[in-house]
Amino acid sequence: MDNLALIKSTYEGANSQENAKNTAAALAADARWTEAAGFPYAGTYIGFDAVVENVFKRLATEWEGFAFTVENYVAQGDKVFAYGNYSGVYKATGKPLNARVAHLWTLKDGKVTHFEQFVDSHTVQLAIKDR
Repeated sequence: MDNLALIKSTYEGANSQENAKNTAAALAADARWTEAAGFPYAGTYIGFDAVVENVFKRLATEWEGFAFTVENYVAQGDKVFAYGNYSGVYKATGKPLNARVAHLWTLKDGKVTHFEQFVDSHTVQLAIKDR
C-alpha cells in the first residue's frame, strides 16, 4: 500500500472503529501525534494508546457528531496532507463547530512517524466557550 492509500484508510473506513483500527496499524510504535495550540486537546502524544486517551476518547465523549470531512489530499514523497472541515456540536455548550483543518502525516518505511494538526482554533474556541 502506498503512503496516500495508507492515510486514506484512516479516514475512509466504513465507520469510526474501522478508521481507528487502520490508524493503529498505520502508526509506528513511537509515532508523535501533535494537536495544535488552541485546540482543546493541544499537545504532543507518543504512540496510539496516548492518542486514544488524550484525543479520540475526548472527541467521542465531549462532542455530538464530531467529524472530519476530507476535502482532498496532497501526497509527495514521505508526506501526505489531508485537508477539509471539522464539524460537530460541543455537548457542554450546545454550540456547533465548523472549522477548517489540515492534517500533515509523515511516513517512513510504510509507517506514520508523525502527525500534525493545523486548525482554525478560533472557531473551535467559539464552540467550547460558554458565552
